[in-house]
Parts: sequence; C-alpha cells; structure tokens
Amino acid sequence: MFKIFFVFIALSVFSTHIIAQDTYRVTADKLRVRETRDPKSKVISNISQNDNIIVLDASNAKFYKVKLKNGEGWVSKEFIQKVEQAPAQHASSAVPNPPQQNSGITKEVIYRVTTDNLRVRAQADPKSKVIGYLPENENVAVIDSSNASYFKIKVTNGEGWASKEFLTRISPVSQPTTSEPAAAASVPKETKDYASIVFFAIVALILFTILYFSIKYASGNKVLIAFSVIVILVIGYFCFITFIQAKVVSGTYTSNEDIQYKNFNFKSKDSVTVTDAYTDSVFTSKYVIDGEMIKLYDQQNTIMLLIRDENTLIGEGFTRGTFTKN
Repeated sequence: MFKIFFVFIALSVFSTHIIAQDTYRVTADKLRVRETRDPKSKVISNISQNDNIIVLDASNAKFYKVKLKNGEGWVSKEFIQKVEQAPAQHASSAVPNPPQQNSGITKEVIYRVTTDNLRVRAQADPKSKVIGYLPENENVAVIDSSNASYFKIKVTNGEGWASKEFLTRISPVSQPTTSEPAAAASVPKETKDYASIVFFAIVALILFTILYFSIKYASGNKVLIAFSVIVILVIGYFCFITFIQAKVVSGTYTSNEDIQYKNFNFKSKDSVTVTDAYTDSVFTSKYVIDGEMIKLYDQQNTIMLLIRDENTLIGEGFTRGTFTKN
C-alpha cells in the first residue's frame, strides 16, 4: 500500500515538473551551451538568436539547465528571455471564437533619430554591413523591437537595423494593409522667397543710382560711362542668377560607390527615377529644390542631395555619396 502511494506521489511530482517547463527565447547572437553550470566548462553547442529553448532547471542564480536535441546543457540566464504563453483552456469550456473581420489596419511605431549619420545595418549585428545612413531628426517606422540592442526599421524601399540607443519614440500610427503599392508622397507646394526678390530690387535700385551719377559726372567721357555700364550689368546678372533664377537639374547622375541608390535620372522639373541597388529595383519619386538642396519625397523618407555644381551632386544622410552627371 505504501509503495503504491509512493509511486503515485512520484508520478505527480514528475508530471508537475514537466508542466512547469518554460520556453525561453535567445537574445544573444550566439548563445554558448556548456556541459556544466561552470562558466569555464566545455562548450557543447551554440544556439542562434531568437531560437526558442526549453528550460529544465531554473534554480541556479546564473545558469539555467536547458533541453537540447541530443541531450541537455547549461546556459547563462542573462542571454535568454522568457516567452509568455497564454493559459490553456479546458476542452469542455472552449468556445470557438466568432470570425473577426479584418479591419485592414496595422500598428507601426514612429521613432526619431537623435544623432547625425545613424548607421543602418543589414543585420542586428554591430559587425554587419552598413547599408545606409540616417540624418538627425529623421522619422522612421520601427517594425521589430524584440532585439535587445537593435530596432528593425522601415526605410525607403527596404528594411534595416539601427541601434535603439539613438532612436526615441514619437507616437504610433495606423496604416492600412493592402497589397497595392503605396502611393508616393506628395511634394509640398513651393513658396516664393520674397526676401530674395526685395533684396534684388534694392541692389538694382542702388546700381541704377550709381549708373545715373556716373553718367552725370563723367563729363561726356564715353570710356568711363561704358565701363560703368558693363560693371553694373555684370553685377546685376550675378545677383539675378544667385537670388532670383530657380535652379534646375536634368540628366542622369551616377555614383560608383557601394551605396544603396546608384543613380538619379531627373526627367522633369519635379520627377526623378531612382535605381536601388540593394533591392534591385527602380522607382519614381517627386522632388523639390530648396536653395542648394534637392529633396526627394518617397513614402516616409526624404532623400537629400546637395548641388555642388552643374555636374556633381552630393548625397546627404542616408544617401551619402558623390553622384556625377553622365
């Protein structure tokens, strides 16, 4: 009788132990599994990041005993995180949930870049390839925040990983989920710079005043009058092209550097075709010229190009590079 009672107690404890086993997720790039809970013991296996493991014994302060495919081992508790599971329902009380309509809305969280030239990498690894840079105060959508050190972010026509240390949360936004491609962002209306017009008018008035007095007091000296007219016309022309005349770019600008955007083909005064080398795709975007800066608007990102001269553009921020006109 006592033996049967003892076996019953043992089976109860064993079954409770099995139910109590918890699932954990690996947060390190490669988690070492050791033969014992001694940090100097032999490494018998490695577990990749985000893999799930079963913890058999969590009584130790620093190491957990885990289940492997071909045995058991010990891992540091600092590099695993418990996966919360929903409580199971009894079959008798389980009621099938009514079908829910898809609202077509997904939540994305917007973060702002707090440092200049934030590196965007191909993987959540500080040694992985840098695929681009983000300027300070740029807004990005975070689509995966499960990693301890890096956020997976959405950038123009792609995704990448950036250090969470240099991103600060702004607010969540709701976007419709649809299989259709997102429409390109509309270009803001250009505003006239009346300050430049006023400045040019004042300069023109001063030049005509100088010309008037030069003619008046030149005493009929045709050479002095002609020289004054030429100087005033040259100064007026350079003031006009500097402050009044709108800058225009046309043609194809290409870079030979290992960057995401390989070339920009400016087809009209507000439309440009961009070649994306990382996604092997081509897309068309709207743009405006603000002073010496070209701003391309596409989805949630702004691509910035500095006009160095007629044949050279300099990429800023995420589009860093030198582009030369073909």
